[in-house]
Amino acid sequence: MHEQFLCQAIALATANVTSGQGGPFGAVVVKNGQALSACSNQVTATRDPTAHAEVLAIRMACNKLNDFQLTGCVLYTSCEPCPMCLGAIYWARLDRVYFASTRNDAAAAGFDDSFIYEELPLAPPKRRIAMLQLAVENAAQPFAIWNESNSKVLY
Repeated sequence: MHEQFLCQAIALATANVTSGQGGPFGAVVVKNGQALSACSNQVTATRDPTAHAEVLAIRMACNKLNDFQLTGCVLYTSCEPCPMCLGAIYWARLDRVYFASTRNDAAAAGFDDSFIYEELPLAPPKRRIAMLQLAVENAAQPFAIWNESNSKVLY
C-alpha cells in the first residue's frame, strides 16, 4: 500500500511538470488507507512561495478532517521535504512521512535548499536575511493575554 501512495505522489509531480503547471513535486495525505488529499506543487501557478505540494496536501487534509492536526495520518511525497514543509509536517503532527527522491536529487535538478539548512542554526542577525529584534513596549502582551485566556486551544 505504501508504494501505491508514493507512486501516486510521483505521478502528481510528473503530471505537474508535463502539463506546465508547476514544479516536480507531489504529495498525498492518507488516513486509515484512504487518501484525504493529493496535491502538486503550485508555486508558480499561484505565485505563492508557500504552495509546495506537501503544504497544500496538509491544508486540504486538515480542512477535510476539520482539524489542525493530522495525527493518525501519513504523508507520501515525491521528494524529501524542504525545511518549510518539514516544519509544516511537525506542526500538523503527521505520524510518518514516506518520500521517493532525496534533497540531493532535488538539488541536482535546481531545487537546492542547502542554504536554508545552513541558515537555521545561525543566530538571527547572522543570517543572510537579517532578522533583528526590536524592543517595543507591548512585545510580550499577546503572550500574556494568551497565558491568561480560558478559551485558548493548545497546539
